[in-house]
Amino acid sequence: MSKSKIINTSGTRKRAIARATLKAGNGLVRFNYKNLNVVEPELARLKLKEPLVIVGDLADQITVDIKVTGGGQMAQVDAARVALSRALAEFGGETVKQTLLNYDRNFLVPDTRRKEACKPNDSKARSKRQKSYR
Repeated sequence: MSKSKIINTSGTRKRAIARATLKAGNGLVRFNYKNLNVVEPELARLKLKEPLVIVGDLADQITVDIKVTGGGQMAQVDAARVALSRALAEFGGETVKQTLLNYDRNFLVPDTRRKEACKPNDSKARSKRQKSYR
């Protein structure tokens, strides 16, 4: 694969949609225009770094920009993680893809669970109206 090629991938989680742009570079990763090392909370930073740690020295040869819209904080992190993993798998080839799949399938296959729809004449998905006898 040509190392100068630009790779665009996307990932989703609940209402969050992440778009990742990967190109050959020096190991810089930006999440919503911020350097990955300053992303807070720490759990979010560690979840984003996980695919980079697994692929090892391949992470030092790329530059990644991740932009996420919608959803909550951790949903955005999970969506970005899927987008980043897909970009790494496409850049690194079949061996990197198998390594990521063997470690955690959710790196490449997003979680399909969504918010349950509200039922007719009710305010929530599961709760029922309280019955009144008077």
